[in-house]
Amino acid sequence: MDELTRVIRHAAEQAAAYRRSLPVRPVARPVDHAALRTAFSRPLNRSPADPLTVIDELVAAAETGLVANAGPRFFGFVVGGALPAATAAEILAAGWDQNAFNAALSPAALAAEEAAGAWLKDLLGLPSTASAGFVTGGQAANTAGLAAARQYLLTEAGWDVARKGLGGAPRLRVVAGEERHATIDRSLRLLGLGTDCVETVRADGRGALDTENLRRVLASAPDAPAIVCTQAGNVNTGACDDLRTVCGLTHAHGGWVHVDGAFGLWAAASPATRPLVDGVELADSWACDGHKWLNVPYDCGYAFCSRPAVHADALAYTASYLTRADGAPVGGADYTVESSRHARGFATWAALRELGRDGVAALVDRCCSLARRFAEGLTAAGFEVVNDVTLNQVLVGFGDDARTDRVVQAVQNDGTCWMGATTWRGRRLMRVSVSGHATTEDDVDQSIAAIARLARTS
Repeated sequence: MDELTRVIRHAAEQAAAYRRSLPVRPVARPVDHAALRTAFSRPLNRSPADPLTVIDELVAAAETGLVANAGPRFFGFVVGGALPAATAAEILAAGWDQNAFNAALSPAALAAEEAAGAWLKDLLGLPSTASAGFVTGGQAANTAGLAAARQYLLTEAGWDVARKGLGGAPRLRVVAGEERHATIDRSLRLLGLGTDCVETVRADGRGALDTENLRRVLASAPDAPAIVCTQAGNVNTGACDDLRTVCGLTHAHGGWVHVDGAFGLWAAASPATRPLVDGVELADSWACDGHKWLNVPYDCGYAFCSRPAVHADALAYTASYLTRADGAPVGGADYTVESSRHARGFATWAALRELGRDGVAALVDRCCSLARRFAEGLTAAGFEVVNDVTLNQVLVGFGDDARTDRVVQAVQNDGTCWMGATTWRGRRLMRVSVSGHATTEDDVDQSIAAIARLARTS
């Protein structure tokens, strides 16, 4: 066996052993950060080291600082553990070491993105003619979508933003809900629009856009087209905006609808939850994550745009030394803000092939069912569930804010499961997100029992 094979096999065996341990290992544990830094921060050796030894040292140094977010009882931040085929595809992608800038650098990487992108659009109910950019996650996808919106609306107004920038440009309206995700604001900062441009729309009782308030906001300047930012999946409650109504109102004023669907856009993949995103196909751009509900490895997100040429005009570039394969379609870096790019399409392709259409729907349905099981079990235990559980998000109160924070901290320290805390409508709450393919009813019941036990002494 040659050295490279031995090293890769040894690393794969270590990774597989870790993944096998996830059902029984503590999800997290209190960390001695100084000791963890010390474990990594040894003096740099002068001479080369044996690769097998390096892998063993890395495994030993990282052990106490690993969080089992790929395991069945991690319920924080809407993340799922990577599927077997997707994990293996990621190992192949690392071994192949492809640069997915364009089809000249890696024809296979671009072909995988094109095929997986078509499958995704079909599953998510998006137009088959939309572009699909494989990005790092929801932040990058939101930035790409809003960049396309900026490009389109300013071009329609007769302004070349790519050449002239924003100085002297017509003012762009940006309309967004008061419970929008923070990445929208960050994207606006990165794009030079700034957060002061946001005209805020009230949220309804579920956390979705109040469409009557939106109607009044848009009517306040009827001749000024707006970028309207919507949500498929409120980060706290899981609520989805009324996309059909929002698109109708916005397009009547010549505006652009962007859907932040980091996790909630996956509702379209199941017949049971598809009505929550009715009208999604009418929007102009969409952001979605793969490393959330599709359960592919980090980092992976998708930026879709109904106008591929606008998408590319907003983000693509060329240079004298960059060649494009003959006959190759636009894609790859043309739809992202990266140049040298990780070949994310391989893991997405593998995940979709492993699950199939019915498997994706079943994953969405099962996570929603388990979220309802959480809500029912925690309610029966005497705690307050404050949101309507329409997707995979559950918000739980334990009395006053201080006690809720104590319970959350106790749960995180205990290691049986992991939930985060959030502030919603002025209250501190435990936030439970069910997104992992490996989670079972027994995992939920173990977690409920642990929360009840810890709450009694917190």
